[in-house]
Amino acid sequence: MRTLRDGASPSMIGRDQELRRLTRLVAARRPEVAIVGGEPGIGKTRLIQEFLPTLPEATVLLVGHAEPGSLARPYELLLDAIDKSGRMAGTGADAEVAALVDPGRSPVERLHAGLAIVDRLVGDAPSVLVFEDLHWADSESAALFERLADRPGQHLLIGTYRPDEVTNRHPVAAMLERMERRHSLTHLRLERLTTAETAAMLAASRGKPVSYRTAVTFHNRTGGNPFFLEELLRSYQGADLDAACDQPLPWSLAEVLRRQVAGLDPAAQRVVEAAAVLGHRIPFDLLAAVLSAGEDDLIAVLRELVARGVLVESGEDEFSFRHALLREALTGQMLGRQRRRLHEAALEALLAAKEVDPALVAHHAEAAGRYEDMVGAARRGAALYLSIGSAYQALQLAEMGLEEDGDDLVLLAAAARAAWLAGLLDDAAEYAHRWRRHAVTSTDRADALYLLIRLAWESDDRTGMQTVTEEVEALIAELPPGADQARAMTAVAQSMMLRDLAAEAIVWSDRALELAAEFDLPQIRLAALVEKGSTLADSPPTVEEGRVILAGLVDEAEKRGEWVLAARALYNLSQLPSSDALAEQAEVLERMRVDAERAGFESLAVAAYFQGRARLAMREGDLAAAMTALDDGRSRDRGYALRGRRADYHSVFLAGLSLEAGELRRVTALLTELRAQSRLSPLTVPGIAFHLACRSDDRTRAAALLSEVIDVLARQPWRSGDQAHDLLSAALYAGLPLDDVKKLATALLDGQIFDDWRTLVQAQLAEVAGHTDTALRGYQAVRDSVVLPPSVRGTAYTLAARCLLALGRTGPAAEAADAGAQLLRRWGGWRVAQLDQVRAQLGLAPAHERDEVTGAGALTPREREVALLVAEGLTNAELARRLYISPKTAAVHVSNILHKLGVSSRTEVAGALSR
Repeated sequence: MRTLRDGASPSMIGRDQELRRLTRLVAARRPEVAIVGGEPGIGKTRLIQEFLPTLPEATVLLVGHAEPGSLARPYELLLDAIDKSGRMAGTGADAEVAALVDPGRSPVERLHAGLAIVDRLVGDAPSVLVFEDLHWADSESAALFERLADRPGQHLLIGTYRPDEVTNRHPVAAMLERMERRHSLTHLRLERLTTAETAAMLAASRGKPVSYRTAVTFHNRTGGNPFFLEELLRSYQGADLDAACDQPLPWSLAEVLRRQVAGLDPAAQRVVEAAAVLGHRIPFDLLAAVLSAGEDDLIAVLRELVARGVLVESGEDEFSFRHALLREALTGQMLGRQRRRLHEAALEALLAAKEVDPALVAHHAEAAGRYEDMVGAARRGAALYLSIGSAYQALQLAEMGLEEDGDDLVLLAAAARAAWLAGLLDDAAEYAHRWRRHAVTSTDRADALYLLIRLAWESDDRTGMQTVTEEVEALIAELPPGADQARAMTAVAQSMMLRDLAAEAIVWSDRALELAAEFDLPQIRLAALVEKGSTLADSPPTVEEGRVILAGLVDEAEKRGEWVLAARALYNLSQLPSSDALAEQAEVLERMRVDAERAGFESLAVAAYFQGRARLAMREGDLAAAMTALDDGRSRDRGYALRGRRADYHSVFLAGLSLEAGELRRVTALLTELRAQSRLSPLTVPGIAFHLACRSDDRTRAAALLSEVIDVLARQPWRSGDQAHDLLSAALYAGLPLDDVKKLATALLDGQIFDDWRTLVQAQLAEVAGHTDTALRGYQAVRDSVVLPPSVRGTAYTLAARCLLALGRTGPAAEAADAGAQLLRRWGGWRVAQLDQVRAQLGLAPAHERDEVTGAGALTPREREVALLVAEGLTNAELARRLYISPKTAAVHVSNILHKLGVSSRTEVAGALSR
């Protein structure tokens, strides 16, 4: 901990309330998160320093600082905390530290390595973890901070930051918004001192009260900023403060800070200036190289600077300034040429070293005016960060290089790809268009157009998509057969696939595959296979052919490092109806997430992953778990103002499940959010509004919306079986006229959907038309379908029971009702209400009042997977790491398992599973 500065108040003034709140959080003996915000010099670090000595002796402390300028290495905050803790020796965590900094590992592997390190250092002991200066944090540190908030046990996580320095593009901004939704955060916003608090601070510093005139003078000059006031007092150490009021006082904090080092001898002055240029973390060896100083001489000067409170020894052979503002003040007073010379010396030292972070090289090269070196480092750094999935850092470095060379094609390509992967579609489109305009080679032009097609689709800009596609087709006509032409053909295939033009997509994919085979182009072959497989998998007659193609390319794509292609293939596989065990489907989804995170592909790593978790829960027949997965995905989504297809990633799905559950108020709120979005799918708002009106018994509103829904369906090129069943079921519930229901069904079934969905919808129409025998045959044909989820199969059994009852076959009707109840045991809403009506007519108890299935047979596939690991002795933290879930989710699974197995402790699980 930093020692108290000369001139600083021996007691902290004006922060008693904040200190008490932190103390209460520790006393709560449960996980807590505190966010301390305020302007520079307001006392965030001082508050932490005053708080830490009050902790019980057994408390484990980890404190890390971010690197100014966001040029930190990934996981800077944790690495800094490790360096300072001195707790790593003997922990056996070397493997985890190596994994944390290994660029060959996926982002999710490195994240879990970071969590494992914290677990080793902290264990089950009470702990306080502090991440200082989050406004400078790298995106990996921000993600780690968020995950640490999920750790169970008695721990307090504290983050400090400057709110005015966090923009919407900074990963910390979205992180804080997500944490607001997921956790109960304690916000401590530090304000400036009042005049009375300034007087108290002056009195504490001098050991006696000061006059009102002195208090007002010092308060007015410093604005109540505690650090400014302390530094001003430091400059008047031993002087009469009343007399000082009659003299000109410094007008700025920078002026005060510069005065403090003005009296240093030339050798010390030279060292402190070089240190200021090097940044927050000042390695001894780098400082010595910059100054060409001998070790003994440099140690002597550093000892003096530490004694004077200018520097602090922050780690082994590493120093930092006692406050970032002091470093900023020193660099601000230096001549431009002086700063450039020091940056150049630092640059030469870095270039001479091995395995140096290119971001640091780019920073010093830019400041030294060595723009060629800076652009080169920016290129290398952007490529490096893209390769390890750090899209935000890649974008930052690419933009740094583009400020000097705005037409650099390598940097424009990196910026466009990084912005797309990070979900910044507007920025990605801007860079991609510039990339295309400045392209010299057909390769660059084809690659830029390929990305522009994807961006237009994700923005729901079909006109722009058509325009870019026509440009690619014109380019193909100009190009000779070869790699560039094949790549352009793949771009057209993607455009056709995304616009549901299946026949054209297959033709273009096959043309690209022919060229890839002729010219031995493995990457293009994989890309073309992704487009072809995705197209085939989207059509019921060819779904199995598409599945085989997609499954067959994943291994090769991963081996070649084509993480985006692998993730896309796995995502499309995860969407397909499958007879595979749910555990195998879960493995596909987890593999997709890992590959997407390796690529930094935000939309697949977050939004699509949690939608996949929701679909798996639906395949397990668990409505609550599906809605929880979507809520979790919404809270983790990084963007503030997503648009186009990403805008409704969670809301539409969640609105559909809320309609299933009968949570109509929530549907109304979600519909209001969706109406504010632009470029949604045309059927999104009228479809949800129609369904809501039907379920709300608003027949007039439903009838008014029906024609709009049918009109939109006429213009929609694709059809969906579950959409057909849901909307038709809603129309039947509302009691709309049969002719109107038939018109809706005709529109919904006008296209290719899976046969089982078509059979179900046709059976519903037959039943309402009075053709009970026909309806019964349809329901019985699909009740055990592998295409339909358990909830819909439960409804098929329910409707079959209703038909059997109408035909006077009460025995089979009761059996069908019981089978439906089994499938709907973890569902709810209108499907269960419909089943209970049939059960009441049969004289049976409501579905959810039947005896619960218990024992191992009651476990879901995911719960069985967790139970086996619990039986092996894994803790919740170990379960979380093994299964890539949060400890909180692991704890929920364990609680459900104990309840279903009828045991009270984890040690009994193995025995219960064997019974």
